[in-house]
Amino acid sequence: MAETPTSGTPSAPIRLGVDVGGTFTDLVLSLPGGRLALSKVTTTPHDPGEAIAAGTAALLAEAGIAPAAVQEVVHGTTVASNTILQRVGARTGLLTTHGFRDVLEIGRIRTPGMFDLAWRKPKPLVPRRWRLEARERIGADGGVVLPLQEGSVRDAAAFFLAEGVEAVALCFINSYANPAHELRAAALLRGAAPGLAVTASCEVLPEIKEYERTSTAVVNAYLLPAMRGYLARLRERLAAIGVTAPVQIMASNGAMIGLALAQERPVFAVASGPAGGVVGAARLGPVIGARDIIVFDMGGTTAKAALVEDGEPATVTEYEFRDGISAPSRFIKGGGYMLKVPAIDIAEVGSGGGSLAKVDAGGLLVVGPESAGGFPGPACYGQGTTRPTVTDANMVLGLLNPQALAGGSLPVDAALSRAAVEQHVARPLGLSLLDAAHGIRLVANLNMARAIRAVTVERGKDPRDLVLMAFGGGGPLHAVDVARLLGMKRVLISPVAGVFSAAGMLAADAAHEFVRPLLVPLAQVRPVAVADALAAMAAEGRAALAMDGYGAADVALRFAADVRYLGQSSQLTVPLPAGFDAATLRDAFEALYLTTFSYVAAGEPVELVNLRLTAVGLATTRLDFAGLTLDARAMAGAEGTRAVSFAKGAAPVATRLLPRAALGEAPIAGPAIIESYDTTIVVPPGCAARLLGAGCIGIELGEAADA
Repeated sequence: MAETPTSGTPSAPIRLGVDVGGTFTDLVLSLPGGRLALSKVTTTPHDPGEAIAAGTAALLAEAGIAPAAVQEVVHGTTVASNTILQRVGARTGLLTTHGFRDVLEIGRIRTPGMFDLAWRKPKPLVPRRWRLEARERIGADGGVVLPLQEGSVRDAAAFFLAEGVEAVALCFINSYANPAHELRAAALLRGAAPGLAVTASCEVLPEIKEYERTSTAVVNAYLLPAMRGYLARLRERLAAIGVTAPVQIMASNGAMIGLALAQERPVFAVASGPAGGVVGAARLGPVIGARDIIVFDMGGTTAKAALVEDGEPATVTEYEFRDGISAPSRFIKGGGYMLKVPAIDIAEVGSGGGSLAKVDAGGLLVVGPESAGGFPGPACYGQGTTRPTVTDANMVLGLLNPQALAGGSLPVDAALSRAAVEQHVARPLGLSLLDAAHGIRLVANLNMARAIRAVTVERGKDPRDLVLMAFGGGGPLHAVDVARLLGMKRVLISPVAGVFSAAGMLAADAAHEFVRPLLVPLAQVRPVAVADALAAMAAEGRAALAMDGYGAADVALRFAADVRYLGQSSQLTVPLPAGFDAATLRDAFEALYLTTFSYVAAGEPVELVNLRLTAVGLATTRLDFAGLTLDARAMAGAEGTRAVSFAKGAAPVATRLLPRAALGEAPIAGPAIIESYDTTIVVPPGCAARLLGAGCIGIELGEAADA
């Protein structure tokens, strides 16, 4: 069921997109006429807002734009994800129903690898000492079984204060069916301990499944102080340089949410940064006739992969955040912290330009997930790193400019790269310098191909049927080799590839997600009950978007339902057709079930679990890739030739260097290195590159040289 509005006349305000990565902070300024100005500055991990403010001030000065003229800032942040990874969140407590103290630790009794005897369950974000029980009970039907004993809540508040707890998650059993006890307990906690950051599960995730609800509420509470503090400081830093425009935050589902919501519901923005690039790819693809795309984003610390089908990113309603490769898998669970929130289906692996290479105790070459980050950065930065990174391997092979990166703003020393690779990889393995560098690059490429397989092969999709769209500072540098590992024949390089995630954020819409439980066999569903629930949700959605400044003409309501076979513990999300009809919904569910699992249980009863609404505020000012123009700096690069080693055991070859501005519709045959301010594009021998529409570059792959 959907309402499609007619949008108003687009205007062209000045907007700023900001993507904070582990190594660089990328900034893209959208100006009237479709013109983009861009910049990359080194990330300041102690306070990412410091780099954002400094980079914004410099970019505005270069563009001749007054800070007060900026009308909106869209920000993708890694603060939430880094807070979990580094385990530096709030001292968090949990108050739950009597008898359910250990739900968080028991989980679903799943392990990510059946035969991995070395696996250890992630340490709970709330230690058992700070998991307390309240005397109350709501039944599954929403009826009160045991009234809330308010004294048990006040006692818990006193204990949390005495223990120095900073945030508390509230999750009462069956609060999804009746939130009265949980809301009252939240009010009591806030009254007794005003300094506590309180998260009530019914306000974040009013859904069945107590473990998923508890885990999501705990993660939200764990992040609250860090995100509130960071976003407040960011507003202050921007205001100090004269930027007073509203700040929007990228959510994990690829939509914008307001600053106030992000400060209260940071769990919705854990995968904030990667989502921007996927949204940008989904908007760009149809402009150049590519609606089915594998998105490949390689930054300084990680590489990400996602799937876009028919112009829409693949999404999920839950995922696990964990170390190593992180993928929203329906089958591999138990290895991380469960977040039951809408998100783009992104697989992430610790393999970026700053990933460190080493020879392990068994004599094997390992690349990542440890990273040199932006500081001290790769060895060639000359800031103290002596171990080689993927960037250093590329420097040794001649793939990168040996004098400076980022348009000349970042001086480098190729001799330091050679020394690092020689000392830590070549000599221990008895390899030549070039062979060692090729080995580092190959291991990194295999890691990245693994992430792509996680969102294609593991989802029943053949990557050979798709095109690979690469961006990020390192994506165009590795895209062809990664595509060859997957048997693919065509690569697309996005415009402003090195800062494309920041640009993609400017192409996003605003959105609010709503869910309402309705657990009933499909054959027994009363259409009037569904209609009433959808109408109430629609009113909530319109009200939330009205608070964001969206009028009725700029609102789209997209309804869906969670459906499963009776007795199953998991469900699929199915778009609701216009006008609820049980038979039509069952047919849609079984069609999706067949696509997902390759079979259907014909004749088995089906049940409705939840109703969902995505209320979208259509941003009439969002970035239009069809009318894109780039400033001169984005197109500039070196010219001449450089010796480049493209294959192990093969002699380096003289390779043409040219700036991105030199490309036209006529193909450029490889070998060639195309440089721009934000990235380096490698066109190996046997391949050809040419300019497509919207500033996109297409590379047709030939046969690979022997490795």
